[in-house]
Amino acid sequence: MTTPGPEERTRPNPLAQDAPTGRITAGPDAPTRPTKGAAVSPTRRLGRAVRGALADTRPLRTPAYRRLWLAGMITVIGAQLSVVAVPAQIYELTGSSAYVGLTGLFGLVPLIVFGLWGGAIADAVDRRVLLLVTGTGIALSSLALWVTAAAGVGNVWAVLTLFAVQTAFLSVNQPTRNAVIPRLVPIEQLPAANALNMIVFQAGAIAGPLLAGVLIPVVGLSTLYLLDAIALLATLWATWRLPSVPPESGVRRRAGLREVAEGFRYAALHKVLLVSFLIDVVAMAFGMPRVVFPEIAQEVYGDPPGGGFAMGLLFAAIPAGMVIAGLLSGWLNRVQHQGVAITVAICTWGLGVALFGLTGSLWLAVLFLAVAGAADTVSAVYRMSILQTVATDEMRGRMQGVFLVVVAGGPRVADLWHGTAAAGIGPGAASSVGGFAVIVFAIAVVVAFPAFWRYKAPVAPSA
Repeated sequence: MTTPGPEERTRPNPLAQDAPTGRITAGPDAPTRPTKGAAVSPTRRLGRAVRGALADTRPLRTPAYRRLWLAGMITVIGAQLSVVAVPAQIYELTGSSAYVGLTGLFGLVPLIVFGLWGGAIADAVDRRVLLLVTGTGIALSSLALWVTAAAGVGNVWAVLTLFAVQTAFLSVNQPTRNAVIPRLVPIEQLPAANALNMIVFQAGAIAGPLLAGVLIPVVGLSTLYLLDAIALLATLWATWRLPSVPPESGVRRRAGLREVAEGFRYAALHKVLLVSFLIDVVAMAFGMPRVVFPEIAQEVYGDPPGGGFAMGLLFAAIPAGMVIAGLLSGWLNRVQHQGVAITVAICTWGLGVALFGLTGSLWLAVLFLAVAGAADTVSAVYRMSILQTVATDEMRGRMQGVFLVVVAGGPRVADLWHGTAAAGIGPGAASSVGGFAVIVFAIAVVVAFPAFWRYKAPVAPSA
């Protein structure tokens, strides 16, 4: 039976594109590579160095991945419009920041439940179909939020409920999407593919809120939801064009509590996977200082009450560093000792956060946070690559579900204790304590599980 969309291989041959021919072609199309012993001009050397530093774009040669990536540019910005619109609408309805804070609870519960269960579902069904279903659910929930805001028919509880429903769909969609990537690109290109994804997501995290701030006075808050739903059509189109992505084993399985528990047992038995989760919990739960940004901006850098230029810079610094690191990620594919790289990156993240808490200069604070963000990109790219490489296809969905819960849940833990500590010892000191704690506990985790430090990425077969 023919699969909808073009007939593409789900995993391109890693040797098909660059296999050497064994001879030099004569004529006008002969390669320009200099012969052995020939001098290479400084200009050519500089060009090679620049190309080697910039992001590796080889995954974009795979049509299915390229369509998903390009569509993601539109969809991520649209999603960020809703990220701004939901708290703005709740505050508009209630005039209370306490109600706005309920978005944390209404977002965290479906994230945990459906993130873990969604991973099990992704291991049991055709992932292309699951992406279509959940993508449609996200779009419909955005349309429902648009109706409540435009017609004024919903109260705060309706908005929070729709927000929770949308989070549930997102929590199934994201692990499924990440589990599809290893079926689209060669294994040696996974770090590059993940770095390209990071560029899109973090650029959207910067551009989306800025665009929302510009659009709200012009088109109104409710229109942001409509724009989000329209932007999702791009990803739905790219997903429709995917080949079928059923489980490689061909075995039909359930997606219940037993399968979710199997995922946790699998992670516990594979120490490299386990440490990749633990070390990110350490980094985010101890070191994410975002909850103290408003206080530091006002008390240290002189922002007016309610926020100003300094607070905007602090919130933008980490994603800006992540985008820059993504754009200069060409070297990531050349690192085999990924366990070492993650450990160094996590410690760099902790040091950047610690120095941010100690400085009294706004621009140094932004610089330290940007460095921390760049280190987080390196860590995230390699952790995702390890997850996609070490986990078998039948377990990738569940491992991605655990990954999502860890990545999204860690900062929420940090919010809780940073806020309490800031009230006692000050926001800067709380950030510094958290940053240094990241370094200490990250080293302790790696010492306890030395297999992670020794982990090397698999080498692609040579031609």
